[in-house]
Amino acid sequence: MSLRYLLLFSLLTTLVLVACGDDDGPVGELPVYDDTPYVLFYGSNLPAPQLPADNPLTEQKVLLGRMLFHETMLSKDGSQACASCHLQTDGFSDPNRFSIGVEGLPGKRQAMPVFNMAWHSNQFFWDGRANLLRDQALKPIEDPLEMNETLENVIAKLSDSKMYRDQFVRAFDSEEITEEKMALALEQFMLSIVSYQSKYDRYLAGEVELTESEERGRILFETEYNPFFPEFSGADCAHCHGGKNFENDQYMNNGLDSDADFTDLGREMVTQNAADRAKFKVPSLRNVAITAPYMHDGRFQTLEQVVDHYNQGIRNSSTVDPTVENTRETGLFLTPQDKMDLVNFLHTLTDEVMMSEPAYQSPF
Repeated sequence: MSLRYLLLFSLLTTLVLVACGDDDGPVGELPVYDDTPYVLFYGSNLPAPQLPADNPLTEQKVLLGRMLFHETMLSKDGSQACASCHLQTDGFSDPNRFSIGVEGLPGKRQAMPVFNMAWHSNQFFWDGRANLLRDQALKPIEDPLEMNETLENVIAKLSDSKMYRDQFVRAFDSEEITEEKMALALEQFMLSIVSYQSKYDRYLAGEVELTESEERGRILFETEYNPFFPEFSGADCAHCHGGKNFENDQYMNNGLDSDADFTDLGREMVTQNAADRAKFKVPSLRNVAITAPYMHDGRFQTLEQVVDHYNQGIRNSSTVDPTVENTRETGLFLTPQDKMDLVNFLHTLTDEVMMSEPAYQSPF
């Protein structure tokens, strides 16, 4: 039995104990603090992540975070959990353009996918308003357009549950429930969600071959734009979606709108710097085929529409990034076959193992 399955067996055993330890479980069984380290698997293609030194992953804290991620008591009316808008089958994103909160109101931006958070080093949310993942973890609870609940009420509800009091003991050696502990546990669970088993990863490992179309798409993805020799010009995607996590840890304006059409100031709302107007976090393209709709406002429903935007739809503005502005006059010279090949390559970034991984599913 591999180490991965031994750890999974250990977590499942703990889940059984958690369930049995609730109000209807065995009497007199006391929870015990357990700081067994959680082993993060990420394959051979992703670099080693920079995990928070002040929040080392343990099996029990990851499990507590998983319970909280799927817990509807975090919302005002008990109808929504984090997992309600970050669906595992959709790459931990929301297939709706804007998520609908407990008051029946839509959010203001498309829900970002929650995976490979361990490889993000440039804050969280589209505008980066949360410096650390633990800072991001609790904000949807208090957002009136999302769960619309107070942290005080959440703590009161969780404290009434023996199951949660016991799990906080296993994770933190105390049944006291606090905002900080909730945030740290949620941070740990989200850090544990890793995408590293796509067809592209297996291709890098030499286990499978790409089709002719996927391979042409890969080359186009990695080849730079060349206005002087269009026959050798590529889609130039890797400038912004580079590395093994297919992002660049930056905030950019990718030419969606002109200045007159800006409706969301993006990063400027955080930095108060006009140079950041309409700039948004560059997301990873892993699992991009299953995380539609696209862009911060979910304006594009298909990858084909996204490719068309970059090929011939760039809009000039005061903050548009030079990388895409340089292509605006000529476009990327992509033919219909090029665009099809590019989309086929993007589909190879889908990690179907992550989509069905039991360790990320609801423990209830």
